Amino acid sequence: MPKQVVLLFAGQGAQKVGMGKDLAEAYPAVRELLDQADAALGYSLSQVMFEGPMEELTKTSRCQPALYAHGLALLKVLKDKVPDLEVTAAAGLSLGEFTAHAAAGTFDFATGLNLVFQRGSFMEEACENTKGAMLAMIGGEESAIRELAAESDVDVANLNAPGQIVLSGSVEGIEAAAAKSKEKGIKRAIPLPVAGAYHSRLMKSAQDKLAVVLEQAAIVSPAVPVVCNFEARPVNRPEEIRATLTAQVTGSVRWVESMQHLISQGHTLFIELGPDATLAGLMGKIDKSVRVISIKDTATLDAAVAELTA
Repeated sequence: MPKQVVLLFAGQGAQKVGMGKDLAEAYPAVRELLDQADAALGYSLSQVMFEGPMEELTKTSRCQPALYAHGLALLKVLKDKVPDLEVTAAAGLSLGEFTAHAAAGTFDFATGLNLVFQRGSFMEEACENTKGAMLAMIGGEESAIRELAAESDVDVANLNAPGQIVLSGSVEGIEAAAAKSKEKGIKRAIPLPVAGAYHSRLMKSAQDKLAVVLEQAAIVSPAVPVVCNFEARPVNRPEEIRATLTAQVTGSVRWVESMQHLISQGHTLFIELGPDATLAGLMGKIDKSVRVISIKDTATLDAAVAELTA
């Protein structure tokens, strides 16, 4: 009987030096995919992935293509090893939404690679031109955190899991939010080590530039539902895919609602494709009744294949 799975793809922050190296050494198809990426980008993305340094890999313009290529490389090998794997839906956290669309056939590998490279470059430029920061709020009610964001003139960037919401905005606004967090019943306010204010109004210049690139990209309806971050629902028509991928740059990542939507549709088995198990951890806080298999490298790939073919 075919194994029905939902694919989940990692967002920025999951990157690790060495990502994909063992896969490229073990599977010629992965080496070929990464060679294609290197040629298209005009620099050795694979070398940055394999050797770093972390400072270079963490650059938004490097990190986003790296995670995109890594996720699709893992998927390629998984499909080769589990031919009866039936993908029933896909989703990705922030950047990962582009990988999810590529996996669902919305655009081909090269088109998606160009999109995430451009997106990362535009966001990197926006970070350099604005003074932004992000703050993870642990504990506390969503309503109180939204109230705090409004009072501090910052934006709600991510709703990652119950009790884990991220704020994004100007350094001054984030500092004000951190100072007032205890008053709002928030257990901890943790500054994030990021280059700028992702998923906030400070990314508006990146959003505008990405909209132009998306308008020119060859996009079709995906073969399976892809749940978008911005509206926490599947998007199907090319024009709404362009619109939601654009809106996502400054909009909130509604991850909790996105996962709840998939679970409400009867999905119970998820496969996370990325360098760490962040999404599995978030799902553990969202709904413990579903299973998430995290695939990061050759070892976890082999374990997943054994489970899926048992």
